[in-house]
Amino acid sequence: MAIRTLTRRGRATVAALAGATLVLAGCGDDSGGGGDGGTGSTGGAAATGEPLPTVEADEALAARVPADIAEDGQTIVGFDVDLFQLVAQKLGLDAQFQTADFGSIIAGVGSGRYEAGVSSFTINPERLQQANMVSYYNAGTQWATKQGNPEDVDPDNACGLSIAVQRGTVQVDDITARSEACTAAGNEAITIDQYDAQSDATAAVVSGRNVAVLADSPVMAYAVQQTRGQLELLGDIYDSAPYGYVIRQDQPEFAAAVRDAVQSLIDDGTYTEVLQRWGVEDGAITDPAVNPTVG
Repeated sequence: MAIRTLTRRGRATVAALAGATLVLAGCGDDSGGGGDGGTGSTGGAAATGEPLPTVEADEALAARVPADIAEDGQTIVGFDVDLFQLVAQKLGLDAQFQTADFGSIIAGVGSGRYEAGVSSFTINPERLQQANMVSYYNAGTQWATKQGNPEDVDPDNACGLSIAVQRGTVQVDDITARSEACTAAGNEAITIDQYDAQSDATAAVVSGRNVAVLADSPVMAYAVQQTRGQLELLGDIYDSAPYGYVIRQDQPEFAAAVRDAVQSLIDDGTYTEVLQRWGVEDGAITDPAVNPTVG
């Protein structure tokens, strides 16, 4: 999702990708699967039935928020949404989340259409060239397949198999590289089916159209949970990297304020409370940063 426009102590429009992220969706989908996104989300405080904790606005942080913030958008819920709502509260803002295609969010932030992107975006060198990114969570890539692994899928030897992945995620690069390694070794290429929403990628494996799916680890764990035993996680989590909020390149002070707001939530324990509610505390960090060094 992405924050569209904000008015001080008013609304922050956060655009959420149509396959949003959050723990449920994948780097960007609200169906569970990243973060069923990287990237809309489901669940959250509304899903658990527990009220989201509130925090007081930090006036020092709020003073660093751009003054020209408008309101527009629709509300969604999820791990990323829950956490960013609290970040916004620290900044003296109300966040309004708006759905958007995952692949369009960073460009939308850069053009000024959104104030920020909040969709389980993995921080990588390419994205750092387009925006400021504030780290707030660590995740890796995880595979899943049908319960019992009837096709004997091995992530390290997937040549000739049909694999599902959400369009626009880092996992597309991952599976593409694996396919190229297959053909370089004289083996059959991997059939790569890309879906706009993580929920669709997950459903493709449940239906048998694809034999496996890969996504961000918290997204994949949530997606498997939502299938109620039809899928299982496969192999170990690998290539762990930080998730980052996307902020325009010309707003370094806003990015720093967001970083400090995340740090404040970590220090007062609210951050851990939100992660535990979603069962994703394994990816917790202690030192958020603006534009951290990544490989």
